[in-house]
Amino acid sequence: MSRQSRPADPAATPAVSDEVDDIVARWRAERPDLDVAPLEVLSRVSRLARHLDRARKAAFSAHGLETWEFDVLSALRRQGPPYQLSPGALLRSTLVTSGTMTNRIDRLEQAGLVARHKDPMDKRGVLVELTDRGRATVDAAMSALLSRERDLLTGLDDVQQTELASLLRVLLAPFDAATAAESAQVNE
Repeated sequence: MSRQSRPADPAATPAVSDEVDDIVARWRAERPDLDVAPLEVLSRVSRLARHLDRARKAAFSAHGLETWEFDVLSALRRQGPPYQLSPGALLRSTLVTSGTMTNRIDRLEQAGLVARHKDPMDKRGVLVELTDRGRATVDAAMSALLSRERDLLTGLDDVQQTELASLLRVLLAPFDAATAAESAQVNE
């Protein structure tokens, strides 16, 4: 059973409004038969994602990185010493194809940010390791990213940030579970 679209209640008008409020109001006026409530959440998530993407690109480019480079370097950095992963583990961490990952590792190696080593546990295997330069670069980019992300959240106090994080986790968890299940099927 679908939720009925809520009529605009002037008494319930938020103190702060945004473009999504206008979009929702216009759809409600044009199509009162539709429940446009999902737009109130998901259009804001979509718009926020665009702002976050711009902030991330700016933080990374200030350190000479593209977003994909940061993704690979941060996957290695999060592992802790000796900051190594197999290409397959990097694939799973960044959700890209094998050919794409090979190309990315090649480019990061040419830039001196990672190095390849033989895997001592697997004679045919390779480990990708973060170099000192790669570690310094990803650490600086991470600090810049967190600063920009804190700026994006200044409208929320700590309790609101915690509540929003919990709600978004509930919304995102089924998608992550489905992605993990798809990845497990491909690897079987």
